Amino acid sequence: MNKFSFFYLGTFCILISILSFFNIIYSYYFNLYLNLNTYLYTLLISLFIGIFFIFKKNILTKLNIYHKILTVVIGYIFLPMIISIPFYLSIYNLSFLNSYFEAISGFTSTGFTIFNNIKHIDESLIIWRSTSQWIGGLYFLFSIILLIDIFDENFKKTLTNFLSLNLSETLKQSLKIILLYSLITLLIFIILKIFNFRTFDSFNLSMSLISSGGFLPFNDITIILNSKVKIIIFSLLMLSSYFSLFLGYNLIFKKKSFNFYSEDIYLLIYLVIIIALSYFFFAKDYNFSSIFFSICSSVSNIGFSIDGKNYFFEIFYLTLVIIGGSFFSTSSGLRLYKIYSIFIFSINELISHAKPKNIFVNKLFLSDSKIKNEDINKYFLSLLFLILSVFLLSVLLSIYDFSFENSIKLAVLTLLNTVNSTNYIPEQINFENLSVFTKYLLIIFMMIGRIELLTIVIFLKKIFIKY
Repeated sequence: MNKFSFFYLGTFCILISILSFFNIIYSYYFNLYLNLNTYLYTLLISLFIGIFFIFKKNILTKLNIYHKILTVVIGYIFLPMIISIPFYLSIYNLSFLNSYFEAISGFTSTGFTIFNNIKHIDESLIIWRSTSQWIGGLYFLFSIILLIDIFDENFKKTLTNFLSLNLSETLKQSLKIILLYSLITLLIFIILKIFNFRTFDSFNLSMSLISSGGFLPFNDITIILNSKVKIIIFSLLMLSSYFSLFLGYNLIFKKKSFNFYSEDIYLLIYLVIIIALSYFFFAKDYNFSSIFFSICSSVSNIGFSIDGKNYFFEIFYLTLVIIGGSFFSTSSGLRLYKIYSIFIFSINELISHAKPKNIFVNKLFLSDSKIKNEDINKYFLSLLFLILSVFLLSVLLSIYDFSFENSIKLAVLTLLNTVNSTNYIPEQINFENLSVFTKYLLIIFMMIGRIELLTIVIFLKKIFIKY
C-alpha cells in the first residue's frame, strides 16, 4: 500500500485508541471494572498499530482511484477488527464472529445487534457500541472526500473550487469535517439535555443520531420518548444525518448563490411533501407524531421505531429508506439527487423522441448545471448494482434463515445500513442465533452497502477488465 494509505488507516487507529482512553476514564470514574482491561488492550493495540502505520517508511507515490478504493475497503475490514476487541474479551463470552458482527454493524452504522437485552450489558460497553457508530460515520465522510474524484462535478463544487482535491485540500476538508461532525454531535447532546433526557442516554443517542446509527442504550426507545414534545424534538434531531453536514457551515460562513444549496432544497421540499401528504391522509386514523418520527427515521436511514407492528406503512417506510438523504451526510440510500436527475433525464429523452424538432436541456430545477450523460451513467450503474445486490442477498438469505418476504426486506436494510425495527420487519430477528453463513453474508453486504456502490463497479472493472 501507498504511504498515504498507511497514514489514513493509522490516523483512525489513533482515534480508536483515544476513544478507548476515554472509555477507561469513564470506567474508573463510575467503578465499572468488569470490562476495564478490554479497553486497555484495545488502546495499546490500536495505538501501536496507528504509530506503526503513520511512521512506516514507504514510497509516497501519487494515488490513483483504485488505490483509494482499496484503502477504503481495507479500512472497513480492518478497523472493525480492532473495535471488536472489547466485545470479544468482555465477560459475555462472545465468539469472534459475533464480536466482529457487532463491530461491523456499529462501524457501518447499521444497528443489527447480537445482544437481545441491552439491560444485561454494562454501561461502558454500551458506550463502546455507540462509539463504534460515531467513528464509523466519521470514516464514511472521510471516505467520500478520498473518493470524490469518481463523483460528478456538482458534488465537488460544494466542497472546493479546485478540479481535484490535492493533499493540502484533502487535509483542509478533512479537518473541517471532523470539527463540524464533533460540534453537531455536541449540539445534539445539549439539545437532548435541555429536553430532560438522561445524560448517559443523551451521550449515546447523540453519537447514534449524527452517524445515522441504529444502536440504542436501552431496549425500548418509548421509555424515554414519553411525550409528544420529546418525539418531535428527537425526530428533528434525526434529520442531522439527512441534510448535508456542511449545510449549517455554508449558511453561516459562506456567501454562496441560491443554486449552491440545491440538493438540500430538494431534500427539504421532498420531506415537506411527504409529511404534508401523510398528515392529510393519515392524521385522522393514526397517531401522526409516530408517523412523523418514522418518516424522519427512515429518510435519515436510522430506522428507529416507536410503534408496534404496522403492516400498512412498511413499503412506504422502506421506499424512504431506499431514497435516503444528502450526499454529504452519514445516511445511505440511492440519494434523492440521483433519482431526480435520472427522472428528469428520462422524461426529456422520451419527449425528445416524441417531438424531435424541439430542443430540451437536461437541467435541474434551482440549478444552473446541466445533467451530463456521464453522470447519468454513474447514477444508473449505482441503481442497477443496488437492485442486483438486493436480489442476490435476498435469495441467499431465503435459502437459510428467512422467509422470502423478510429476506427481501432485510437485504434492503442491510445494503442501506438501516436497523431492522418494526417499521420494516414486524418479526423480531435474533441475530445471535443466525447461522454462521448468514452472519458472514450480512457482514459482507453491510460493508458493501457503506461503500459507495459506484466504487464497487469501478473496482470490479479494474479486476476483471484488463487494458
